[in-house]
Amino acid sequence: MKVIKNPLKLDWPSLLQRPVFETASLNQKVKAVLDDVKANGDAAVKKYTAMFDKMELSDFLVSQAEIEAGSKAIAPALRAAIESAAANIRKFHEAQRFETVVIETTPGVKCWQKSVGIEKVGLYIPGGTAPLFSTVLMLAIPAQIAGCKEIVLCTPPQKDGKIPAAVLFAAKLSGITKVFKIGGIQAIGAMAYGTESVPKVFKIFGPGNQYVTAAKQLVSMSDVAIDMPAGPSEVAVMADETADAAFVASDLLSQAEHGADSQVILVTTSEKLIDEVQVELKKQLKMLPRMDYAFKALENSRIFLVKTEQEMIDMMNLYAAEHLIIQMKDYAGVAEKIINAGSIFLGNYTPESAGDYASGTNHTLPTNGWAKTYSGVNLDSFIRKITFQEITKEGIQKLGPIIEQMAEAEHLFAHKNAATLRMKKEDN
Repeated sequence: MKVIKNPLKLDWPSLLQRPVFETASLNQKVKAVLDDVKANGDAAVKKYTAMFDKMELSDFLVSQAEIEAGSKAIAPALRAAIESAAANIRKFHEAQRFETVVIETTPGVKCWQKSVGIEKVGLYIPGGTAPLFSTVLMLAIPAQIAGCKEIVLCTPPQKDGKIPAAVLFAAKLSGITKVFKIGGIQAIGAMAYGTESVPKVFKIFGPGNQYVTAAKQLVSMSDVAIDMPAGPSEVAVMADETADAAFVASDLLSQAEHGADSQVILVTTSEKLIDEVQVELKKQLKMLPRMDYAFKALENSRIFLVKTEQEMIDMMNLYAAEHLIIQMKDYAGVAEKIINAGSIFLGNYTPESAGDYASGTNHTLPTNGWAKTYSGVNLDSFIRKITFQEITKEGIQKLGPIIEQMAEAEHLFAHKNAATLRMKKEDN
């Protein structure tokens, strides 16, 4: 990791840049696949599955027998771990339920909201170098709690044509209704447009590589909603002299091993800690099976030495990290001053991996600085709030003159008349 000491504030934006990808030709390629899926349905999906995943499939839908077999094949210890994590995720997201409150804004005028689950949602679960069965829990459990009627999951098949057992078990545990062996751009297109096999959904959730991300953004322009813009995963660590260098290095590496395009950042006021973290990074990196991915990610990464705690806070609010770990003496006080972050991890004993798997919070979070404007996935991501209002005869007498004045000022006389007629109505 490159060490940058006491950078000028005017240089922060360029120093904090994420890895940049050329998107013009990427979007052109992705759009061509999406257009083909939209026009030709299953035939196009089969073509691109053979082309990209090297898999000839006659049927994409995972049968109930396959789900049952996969669920039984999972090791007992992993089964217990997934069940425990699912219970925590369920507990945290159930606490986010919306309660309807009727408000009388004016005597005789009542207003309220009702929470309604999105009818059909699509979940994308990446395959690639690591099957992310934890993402199944993070997306399907809140969808189930929200009352989504149809939950469709797409994930690429392995080389043997099967879906990983842990993914199938997590899907069964989370109430997913349909699982399809489809990955990449073609999966996003299938869920966005619908095919002979795959139902069209109303909103698509889930992480993915740059092709999946581009596909989600393209279909969101006119065909379907998406959870959020997303890019490669990232973590930032704020640490002072009280931090444990081994813990800091482990957190940086836990994010770096996601992939070569990931980015990790450390900002600190302690030069001694930087030296200790560098030693730990070298030591721990050698022990990782995914060392090559982590090493390449570290090349995109930075360590910043700054003079004050306030500079640390200002830098991290500018960066708006997906994951922000605060290993500092006054971590609670510092956290109160953070306004831009996807998810915050407090103290020396709170690893980012806790949020990735089992603490209960959701790990589907805004990346690439989108934490300035987007929340991570939560129960609200799967619902809509419909507003209601009810006005009595007495209520329109009080509210009507206000409506008349405002409508007339906007030259919308039919609006005014809708209130006037009701105010003048005599009881029969």
